[in-house]
Amino acid sequence: MTAHDLRSQLASLTTEAFRPELADIDRLPTLDLARLMNAEDAGVPAAVAGQLPRISAAIDAVAARMTRGGRLIYAGAGTAGRLGVLDASECPPTFNTDPAQVVGLIAGGPEAMVTSVEGAEDSDELARADLDALKLTAEDSVVGVSASGRTPYAVGAVEHARAQGALTIGLACNEHSALAAAAEHGIEIVVGPELITGSTRLKAGTAQKLVLNMLSTITMIRLGKTYGNLMVDVRASNAKLRARSRRIVALATGAGDPEIERALTESGGEVKTAILVLLADVDGPAAARLLEDSGGHLRAALARATG
Repeated sequence: MTAHDLRSQLASLTTEAFRPELADIDRLPTLDLARLMNAEDAGVPAAVAGQLPRISAAIDAVAARMTRGGRLIYAGAGTAGRLGVLDASECPPTFNTDPAQVVGLIAGGPEAMVTSVEGAEDSDELARADLDALKLTAEDSVVGVSASGRTPYAVGAVEHARAQGALTIGLACNEHSALAAAAEHGIEIVVGPELITGSTRLKAGTAQKLVLNMLSTITMIRLGKTYGNLMVDVRASNAKLRARSRRIVALATGAGDPEIERALTESGGEVKTAILVLLADVDGPAAARLLEDSGGHLRAALARATG
């Protein structure tokens, strides 16, 4: 694609549109600028709401594959790639997932998290190589993320994944995007032109973050990683999380500190198992077996125990 072709393509994108009415914002007082920016951001949740049926269908499809052992893989460049890596990296401490279960791929590799890697986003070949390195299977789900919906790395990742039989989701912020068209599940959150022309780390980035939050969080709820709204699979890897673990057991069971300590000791520190020990009045090994037989779902394990 020539520079002229690319310039013409970008000019047609809503996310790249110039807003003449904002041409003098650099002259505004700081408080007025903050109010303007806040008002811009306020419209993002409504744009996401318009795509909730598509988002929920994608989540159900991802959860079905992850139940069978599949992975959730994000692929994007620049801000979109960083948001995917961020969401993936927060799953292990929040839901006790294996680090290989939710993966964030960014064009240019880890270096691109903190600096620009020139040309990486323009390479669909790089996307294919990154997915091949993961040994993609048909049980995996690949989410291409791109504000413009045209980024070759994201589109290439989705096209390659779909050819391998994997589930594909295309998350973009423009209508009629190549990314959404390439995916089995196309999600287009149209938030309109940015406050700073073309700076898609703003409203578009916020929209992407909201959708990625939904994809991972609701999928994990479907996989039994929560009990109600409690993070019962939290990994107690530091003092704060150890304290949170005790609080979660307390909220779920109403037990006192001595009982909570006993249950956590019996359960090897596993919150979900400790809750089952207390609520079902079983010992640690029995609780662990009940959870295993219930696919890790605490409510199902409780039903088995109290059946």
